[in-house]
Amino acid sequence: MKDYEVYSSLKVPKNSKIIIRLDGRSFHQLARDLNLAKPYDENFYKVISEVCEDLFKEFSPIFVYAFSDEISLLFDNVPFNGRVEKINSVIASFAASSFVIHYNTVFKKPPAFDSRIIPISDDDILSYFKWRQDESWRNCVNSHGIVFLKSKYSDDVSNEKIKGMNLSDIHELLFKKGMNLNDVDAFKKRGIAVYRKNKKVVGFNKKENKNQVSYRSYVYTDWQLPNFSEEFFRQTGVIK
Repeated sequence: MKDYEVYSSLKVPKNSKIIIRLDGRSFHQLARDLNLAKPYDENFYKVISEVCEDLFKEFSPIFVYAFSDEISLLFDNVPFNGRVEKINSVIASFAASSFVIHYNTVFKKPPAFDSRIIPISDDDILSYFKWRQDESWRNCVNSHGIVFLKSKYSDDVSNEKIKGMNLSDIHELLFKKGMNLNDVDAFKKRGIAVYRKNKKVVGFNKKENKNQVSYRSYVYTDWQLPNFSEEFFRQTGVIK
């Protein structure tokens, strides 16, 4: 009967890097069910950051990036021997379980994430994450814009108005009303990331009778991301 498992042997190429991108399923409805604050609910982002930390500790990617309900994990050592079915099913279900645990509430409908695998070369890592960070900025502008419009107009009118506006139009509208989006929290504009950092530890070496400096890595959640650049990814060790 195992022959009926048509995709069980499908694997990603050996010795490749991959990105796993998770997206929340029907999270617009979930946001309504949970009555999330708009345009940004800080508790929701705290939970997403905890999900990212759990994913990082469980599956050992080298970099995790998230905004809204989207999470991208970069792997240089592909888990589950590269088995596509296993990677997609386990990582997505783990993320959903982590979300439920950290949110600690009663859901009207069980949260779920979908998952996709993106093979990627070293040369394209920066381009990928810049692309997703640009989407984070678009999400920030549009979210603030629609909340402002809905404070003035009906939902239908607001939705119609924002369809005809580009990002600079929305930014200018909000600026004229006293809101400079450049001043909002960094994580709202550029997302959050989880990766390893090194910290200096000074200890006493009894054998040599002197202080000794060593470095230990730890899991770091970055809420103050800069605009992604080659320098940033080299500093974090994502790009060699």
